[in-house]
Amino acid sequence: MKKKTLLSVAMFLVLALFLAACGGGSNDSASTTDAGSDSGNDEAAEKPKFLSMLTGGTSGTYYPLGGEMAKIITDETGIQTDAVSSNASADNVISLQEGEAELAFVQTDVIANAVEGINAFDGKPVDNVLALGSLYPETIQIVTNANSGIESVEDLKGKTVSVGAPGSGTYINAEQILEIHGLTMDDIKAQNLDFGESTGGIQDGNIDAAFITAGTPTGAVEGLGATTDVSIVPIAQEKIDELVEKYPYYAADTITEGTYGLEEDVNTVAVLAMLAVTDSLSEDVVYDITKALYENVDQISHSKGEFIKKESALDGIDVDLHPGAEKYFKEAGLLE
Repeated sequence: MKKKTLLSVAMFLVLALFLAACGGGSNDSASTTDAGSDSGNDEAAEKPKFLSMLTGGTSGTYYPLGGEMAKIITDETGIQTDAVSSNASADNVISLQEGEAELAFVQTDVIANAVEGINAFDGKPVDNVLALGSLYPETIQIVTNANSGIESVEDLKGKTVSVGAPGSGTYINAEQILEIHGLTMDDIKAQNLDFGESTGGIQDGNIDAAFITAGTPTGAVEGLGATTDVSIVPIAQEKIDELVEKYPYYAADTITEGTYGLEEDVNTVAVLAMLAVTDSLSEDVVYDITKALYENVDQISHSKGEFIKKESALDGIDVDLHPGAEKYFKEAGLLE
């Protein structure tokens, strides 16, 4: 009886050891599979399924143009990209910095300020946002009713003036242009309105003028022109020269006769619109996005599409390029 009992115990131990060994092999196999799966997930993580592209107000240029560009990225890279309305430039840079989006429209002057930690970014430099490429000139338009009596920047003193949405590049442009003319925000009755609110205010007589920084023609201003005689306040050449000398990211620009029904050309200044990108995106992903955009500009029906060219994609950029964009522009022969 004892022998049978001992034999049974021995057989039980052998069986237990066998099962343990099988179980150990199974766990090792699972570990190997999991490791392989994690590796695959790491590769997949480099190519996100979704991207957010911050633009601007729905009545400006950024939003409709961004919608077309987002579609190109989606179609060409397979990454679902959505254009999202926003307060534009400065706020867009902050959103990129905080990881709330991956791509954004910004002005070249605003991102330069962000990297340096000046103006709206005073003491808070941004170090995780990079350039993808520039797009088109953004004209600073000081819009008013033709019957307002405002014929120069100096005439804005004491007037109710929209200076752009808080955190926008338009606000910074307004500050700098007023400064060159010996004025500050305290010299006007500043209103923080978006483009649609600005032109609506001019039409209703609630505001006297508005700073609008956008590619021309701008939809909101065209809409105003349908009901109101529009005037664009010119900037004198000596003031343009002074502005460009102090802030080199500006360039002289002209709003041509016929735009908004203007009877003659109007001299003003412009900065450049560009795309910025967070440094969290991989080199391969940004390379694909850059290539998709600059090699499919013929698919852009917006009037600004004619200005978007790889040959001018580095104009006005005074901050570091994302390695993916740099790789593309080197292949295109635009960088050494």
